[in-house]
Amino acid sequence: MVAKKGGAGTPATAALSARGIAFTEHPYSHQPGAASYGLEAADALGVDPNRVFKTLLADVDGALVVAVVPVSTQLDLKALASAVGAKRATMAEPALAERKTGYVVGGISPVGQKTPLRTVLDDSLVLHASVFVSGGRRGLDIELAPADLLTATAGALAAIARS
Repeated sequence: MVAKKGGAGTPATAALSARGIAFTEHPYSHQPGAASYGLEAADALGVDPNRVFKTLLADVDGALVVAVVPVSTQLDLKALASAVGAKRATMAEPALAERKTGYVVGGISPVGQKTPLRTVLDDSLVLHASVFVSGGRRGLDIELAPADLLTATAGALAAIARS
């Protein structure tokens, strides 16, 4: 994987490039009526849904936390709260998620967010040589090594996904 040079990019690709982190852009044709943005990406790119990760925001005891889980799973809110030493977690309102990250729902990347937030990535991340996350807009995923994603997000690993 090689970082893309030039072009306008997105805050996510710009952040990765600025840090010298290798990634590959994978654009695809987004369909506005898609029921699941993540599963749409996996299908369009022909990638195992366990390697494609979605970015979700949760309110954890009054603080926003980013959760990154495979698109083939759901976020376990109790596990997320436990992972950050909190008691309760609920999904954040989409408008708040957009405002804090600078991205639109369906295109929220865990990298290059407007407001740096605590990030927890599902521990299944390390089972893959490379993973896919949103590149910062609908119809764009980026592929990178799990260790690089952890570095780029300053994230922590925990078992936060459930089937």
